Amino acid sequence: MKLCVIPARGGSKRIPRKNIKPFFGKPMLAYPIEAALQCGLFDAVVVSTEDEEIAEVARSYGAQVPFMRPTELAQDDTATAPVIIHAINWYEQQGVRVDMCSCIYPCTPFTSSHLLKQAYSQWRVSGADYCLSVCEYPSAPQRALKQLPSGRLTSMYPEYRGTRTQDLEKTFFDAGQFYFMNPEIYKKSIPMHSEASIPFVLPRYLAHDIDTLEDWQLAELFYGLLSEKQMLDGL
Repeated sequence: MKLCVIPARGGSKRIPRKNIKPFFGKPMLAYPIEAALQCGLFDAVVVSTEDEEIAEVARSYGAQVPFMRPTELAQDDTATAPVIIHAINWYEQQGVRVDMCSCIYPCTPFTSSHLLKQAYSQWRVSGADYCLSVCEYPSAPQRALKQLPSGRLTSMYPEYRGTRTQDLEKTFFDAGQFYFMNPEIYKKSIPMHSEASIPFVLPRYLAHDIDTLEDWQLAELFYGLLSEKQMLDGL
């Protein structure tokens, strides 16, 4: 079985109810559900939630909610891994073997079926255990500055103080949109941020981590502009 899990708990603090908050006419959660269904890669697209309203929204857009997530896996400090493993184990307890799994985060309106298919294709060819969406840092983190207790500035990494930005190695950050995994490797807690992974590099205009109201407003601006210029078509 090829499983897609979208983890969407109901207890968001910084943006209340953000997983089902309207975003350009649809609940935010609708975007990853639609992308996962349209890509045709999965036998089941499942939303893992402890929240009945989120479950209803998920079902209305075609996702499955075959179980409710245990409360202990829906806390502020709950990591993603135990939530995904819970979903994999649930299916395996029903006698269904999960051969491939993907996690798509709920607040990802820039994720599309085309991107998912591209990433999956690259992953399968690579033979790696994981594939995760990443984006190149817009500015070299090796040249980062920090503020001292005195209020003055200094280099975070003094050894790179005199190095030209173009001479520094490219670096990437986890874009927090989606990843593919070998379930057996994932359950062994082998780190994803390691040589077990390959990157799927997103363009910067599609990498938006929506955690605060400012993030939300910026994502709306980008989405509206990209829609207006038809730059989301075919993504």
